[in-house]
Amino acid sequence: MTYPIYSLSPREFPTSGLGLLTEIPQPPKSLYYRGVLPPSEITLLTVVGSRKYSTYGKQVIDHLIGGLRGYPVGIVSGLALGTDSLAHEAALANNLYTMAVPGSGIQDDTLYPRTNHGLAKRILERDGCLLSEFPPETKAALWTFPQRNRIMAGLAPATLIIEASEKSGTLITARMATDYNRELLVVPGNIFSKNTVGPHQFLKLGATPVTSAVDILYALGIDPENNTKSSQANIYKDLSPEELLVIELLVEPTEKDELIRKLNLPAPVLNVLLMQMEIKGLIAQERNQYRAVI
Repeated sequence: MTYPIYSLSPREFPTSGLGLLTEIPQPPKSLYYRGVLPPSEITLLTVVGSRKYSTYGKQVIDHLIGGLRGYPVGIVSGLALGTDSLAHEAALANNLYTMAVPGSGIQDDTLYPRTNHGLAKRILERDGCLLSEFPPETKAALWTFPQRNRIMAGLAPATLIIEASEKSGTLITARMATDYNRELLVVPGNIFSKNTVGPHQFLKLGATPVTSAVDILYALGIDPENNTKSSQANIYKDLSPEELLVIELLVEPTEKDELIRKLNLPAPVLNVLLMQMEIKGLIAQERNQYRAVI
């Protein structure tokens, strides 16, 4: 299936789910997109972080975005390698809307990075969107990324920083978010890691610390209590009895051998069950330990 490229003028932004862009200094003169623009009931959250993410960073992304499953939240990121890719993948795994804002044009032969063309295709197949202010034939360059960052910061009422070194492009997006009077959300990290120097700087300046998906929901103006029962019911109603048992056991990361012992299942049967649950986005594996992501 081909995905045509459409253009939007500023007067069309408010009716296209992109109205916040009209509030930023120097709003884009036009936008180009492929796929489906965000539905009106969706609140966007921009997620940015290091390209050289840590195991902790990946766990945080899976945990926080997994906790947004079932809520009217969409994930915006930049399609770059690292945190951006993980954020888009986590959104897809949890059936959340996602929008990619690359530092290039959005036609196939210029879309950057080329290694993420498959991810871009999956975003479009799942009714997500590729968005850029650059003409479709524009190739990525050093100047396109800072300019792109202001779009990412302007699209959403809140920006979430996962990890970032002291001199990271991620911090450009964070500063723009604060300049635009948007909520800046920061995940605390290891004080000995270079990847957390940037986020900790913003925490000292008053950014909102985030340790759970509930923190994000409140920042976006969404009451978790209004949605919790219905969203949890929708998530759990399609699970098999065996899948429910696994989820109940994974209150904390657990090794496969312990799951075998507690579930009293043959190893081959459990292997198939865990693989199917990973594919569904119900659980994730890190270093032979499994954890629930719903």
